[in-house]
Amino acid sequence: MSDERPIELPVTEQENPRTRELSSLPTAEVLRLMNEEDAGVAAAVGRVLPEVEKAVEEIVKRLSSGGRLFYVGTGTSGRLGVLDASECPPTFGVPPELVQGIIAGGYEALYRATEASEDDREAGARDAAARGVEGGDALVGIAASGRTPYTIGAVEFARESGAFTAALTCVPGSAITRAAEVSIVPLVGPEVLAGSTRLKAGTAQKLVLNMLSTATMVRLGYVTGNRMTNLRPSNVKLRARSERILAAETGLDEGAARAALSAAGGDLRVALVMSKTGRGADESRAALEARGWVVARAVEELARG
Repeated sequence: MSDERPIELPVTEQENPRTRELSSLPTAEVLRLMNEEDAGVAAAVGRVLPEVEKAVEEIVKRLSSGGRLFYVGTGTSGRLGVLDASECPPTFGVPPELVQGIIAGGYEALYRATEASEDDREAGARDAAARGVEGGDALVGIAASGRTPYTIGAVEFARESGAFTAALTCVPGSAITRAAEVSIVPLVGPEVLAGSTRLKAGTAQKLVLNMLSTATMVRLGYVTGNRMTNLRPSNVKLRARSERILAAETGLDEGAARAALSAAGGDLRVALVMSKTGRGADESRAALEARGWVVARAVEELARG
């Protein structure tokens, strides 16, 4: 009789007993099972909100003092990090350097599988160092299994540098949770397709990343009420949205809002400050630059002057 114990797989690699016959099921049943499994993801994220809050508070501290936020990951996890980082400039009007995504294999990995690169722990540290991660920054390591060497290497480098570190994983007690200061671990269970963490684990990661970036930007002042007052109107749709935001914030009618946005050179932030203070474009822009492009702070400064 063998004394060998079966290898204990992390939950992200285990088979889901509810979907063992997946390949023989009709399409409608496949979709029903996927939908039912997905239904529990939001609840799993809800159970880790205290840890998400801790991470947001620490990230806000760093960014308020001139630091940056980095997301690091491989494969699907890395792509989700790059996606969230890339959405911050157009949504919140922040420079692209403020929130950055680092993915194993570089940006080619966004559209082509480069999974072998995830096994290099030192490469994670090197890539973080190459981006200049330092003590005033924050870094979130994203790894569904919690054991990806590349991501762990980046987290370890960041923490040794004095940066705030958080881990986003779906496996409790995994290596990355020991490397980071704060661990966010939504327990979504085995995937519909065993080991395919682009499914429930990926959905949970996307939900948490949405929270991290959005709540951080709200706290930093780049949102007014529930309006994207720092939106960059880079196309027709976003220009129309900017005009609606400007009208709602200032009480201007549609035509006046369009004219004000034009007078501000198409910059919603400048248009808002101009409309709320009666100052010119140059003075409004200077106030925004002095106050980190936070509309409310710029308006407050000009009101005192």
